[in-house]
Amino acid sequence: MEEVNQTVVSEFILLGLCDTWELQAFLLLVFPLLYLITILGNNFTVLLIISDLHLHSPMYFLLANLSFIDFCLSTVITPKMITDFLKEHKTISFGGCMCQIFFGHFLGGSEMVLLVLMAYDRYVAICKPLHYSSIMNKQMCIWLVMTSWITGFVHSISQLAIIIKLPFCGPRELDSFFCDIPLVIKLACMDTYILEKLINADSGVLATTCFTLLLISYTYILLTVCHQSKDGASKALSTCTAHITVVVLFFGPCIFIYLCPLGITWVDKFLAVFYAVITPLLNPAIYTLRNKEIKIAIKRL
Repeated sequence: MEEVNQTVVSEFILLGLCDTWELQAFLLLVFPLLYLITILGNNFTVLLIISDLHLHSPMYFLLANLSFIDFCLSTVITPKMITDFLKEHKTISFGGCMCQIFFGHFLGGSEMVLLVLMAYDRYVAICKPLHYSSIMNKQMCIWLVMTSWITGFVHSISQLAIIIKLPFCGPRELDSFFCDIPLVIKLACMDTYILEKLINADSGVLATTCFTLLLISYTYILLTVCHQSKDGASKALSTCTAHITVVVLFFGPCIFIYLCPLGITWVDKFLAVFYAVITPLLNPAIYTLRNKEIKIAIKRL
C-alpha cells in the first residue's frame, strides 16, 4: 500500500480579535482593566458572602458559586487574548486549544444549570415561603450545586471526546481569539457534517432545556408576585429582575453562537467577547447594585 504523508497539527494559528495595530493597542489598554474589575468584583462577592453571616442563605450560596464560575470562565479566555495583543504571530498549542474547549464548555454548562437552580430557589422562596427553609436546606443546596458542576462536566467531556479524536493534518488557522468547537471542528481532515450536527444538538439540548425552564419559572414567579402585597411584590420583583437580566445577558450570545450561528465573523467575535469578557464583568455589578442586603453587607464590612 502507498504510504500517505500527513503532518499532525501541533498548534493552531489564531487570527485574533482585529487586524490593525492601533486597535490592538487600544484593546490592550481596555481588556486588562476589564479583566481586573472582573477578578476583583467576583472574588469580592464570594468573600463578602462567606464572611458575612447575614448572607448565609441559599440564594447567596448560589450567587457565590455563580461569581466563582464567572471568574473561572473569564480566566480561561481573557489572559490569553490579552497577551496575544502583544504578539504578531498568535498561536495556541493543540493541548492548550483542547483545554480552552473543555473548561469553556465545562464552566458554561455549569453556569446554565446554576441559573436554573437560582430560578428554582426564587420559585420556592416566593411561591412556597412557608416551606422554604425545609426545602432549601444545607444538604439540598450542596446537592444542587454539585448537580450543576456534574452536568457541566458531562456536557464538556462528551464534546471533547468527539473533538480530540479528529484528524488535524492540514489547515490550522482559526479566525478568532480563542478555541471553540464550531471553528476547530471545521479544520479536521474529514467530513464533519454529521459531527457538527451532533455537537450542535448536544449544546442545543442543554441550552434550550435550561432556557425553557428559566422562562417557565420566572413567568410563574412573576404571575405569583402580582398577587402579593405591594412591599413583598416590590422586593421579589427587584430580585427576579436582576436574575432575568443575567439570564438574558448569558443566554443571548450563546443562542447566536451555538444554536443560530449568523456566519458573520465580526458579529461572532463580538458575541464571543460579550459572552467571555463582558458577562462575567456585569454579573457581580448587577447583583450588588440591585440588592439591598448586599449593599448593607458592604457597609458593615
